[in-house]
Amino acid sequence: MIRTATPGDLAAIMAIENASFPTDAWPEYAMAAELASPHGRYIVDEEDGIRGYAGLRHLAGGADSDVQTIAVAAEARGQGLGRRLLRELLETARERNAREVFLEVRADNPVAQGLYESEGFVEIGRRARYYQPDDVDAVIMKCDLRRIA
Repeated sequence: MIRTATPGDLAAIMAIENASFPTDAWPEYAMAAELASPHGRYIVDEEDGIRGYAGLRHLAGGADSDVQTIAVAAEARGQGLGRRLLRELLETARERNAREVFLEVRADNPVAQGLYESEGFVEIGRRARYYQPDDVDAVIMKCDLRRIA
């Protein structure tokens, strides 16, 4: 079941965050601030515990949104959960009248890139050595919500 994340979910989110992104995980204080921000929506998938989470940032009145993060616990991968989380974020962006959604993804993560492309995202640029300390480029992607159903 996908639901809006609460501050009480922080420990479970950080466990997945640290396991999924061992070299460049968000610090707990930053994730806590994201959960509390009025400019975003963080969601979790909960079924016998939290299996994944995702976050969207959208400033009120803005024409675009940004996918901040998506992560799925290792034991829950390959079941379509990342896609469900992404679709929920895209629906939130539509509800907030966004026309476009942006994100960055590691250039060395073809599985995530393939997911985003299958949901209407296209590469629009790169940020060299964005992910540190690994020196991995970020692929910048955009989804035009006016072009997808």
